[in-house]
Amino acid sequence: MTRRLAQVAKKVGVSEATVSRVLNGKPGVSQATRQSVLSALDVLGYERPTQLRGERARLVGLVLPELQNPIFPAFAEVIGGALAQQGLTPVLCTQTKGGVSEADYVELLLQQQVSGVVFAGGLFAQADAPHDHYRLLAERNIPVVLINASIENLDFPCIACDDAVAVEQSWRHLASLGHERIGLVLGPSDHIPSRRKLAAARETARAAGMELPDTHVERAMFSLEGGQAAATRLLDRGITGIICASDPLALGAVRAARRHGHHVPHDVSVVGYDDSAFMTCTEPPLTTVRQPIEAMGRAAVDLLCAQIQGTEVPHGELLFEPELVVRGSTAQPAGD
Repeated sequence: MTRRLAQVAKKVGVSEATVSRVLNGKPGVSQATRQSVLSALDVLGYERPTQLRGERARLVGLVLPELQNPIFPAFAEVIGGALAQQGLTPVLCTQTKGGVSEADYVELLLQQQVSGVVFAGGLFAQADAPHDHYRLLAERNIPVVLINASIENLDFPCIACDDAVAVEQSWRHLASLGHERIGLVLGPSDHIPSRRKLAAARETARAAGMELPDTHVERAMFSLEGGQAAATRLLDRGITGIICASDPLALGAVRAARRHGHHVPHDVSVVGYDDSAFMTCTEPPLTTVRQPIEAMGRAAVDLLCAQIQGTEVPHGELLFEPELVVRGSTAQPAGD
């Protein structure tokens, strides 16, 4: 008990006597200090005293699929900062291959009595993935916000970048440069944002009097290696412009072009998606579609906090406008 008091006191920056007063429900402690002590208990993994267990912690789960793609640390930074401004502490939960699953993280977060959960790029965006843990959160009335397009029938507020507009911007950019053989590197076939991107690409191509045959669409896992493998198949079919569903996929496409003996952008143009960190530092700098990360992250926290405070929020989708950022990886095709 003494060790626990000392650790919590050190974490919060108060005396052990103050921690003891909070744990025993004694007066003489400000509400802010009381919440800080309770949050420290949760963060350090200690059980709350029985009389304090009915109250949700000032913790918010932030569940991410990975940290290798720079877009997810960027979201974590924005969301973490916005949560801190509201007196909430983010608990970062990152999935690893063969490690803790999303459902396992949800179970852990429920044990910690979190005030809410934000998911970015999770299984909610995959139609064939398990979704029971989301329904468990709904049954427990835990406030939840999703970042990315979600499957149908998950009744949570959702923040998303407009995938259709993103692909339309990319396609028109490549077509304006003179590319006629344009291909797509997308995520798995059950990935909802990728489905939206494909539908938009077909519609944009049709409106421009162009074609997008199935042979010009490749699927990949969201990684540099996945992008390289998918782009290699497209290059074998004579594609000169490649639109990718993420920046790592696009960097894989650039590598594939070089391995093919092609020059980017003179032989092959590549467009990414996200405008994540360091895309200005690649060779060549990557043309990509920027997600408004700051606005999306803050909107997610606003929606979450409104739910925590008991305010009704619309359980639909808020779409944010993307922006094409033209850099050095796109140009007129060779011979034009």
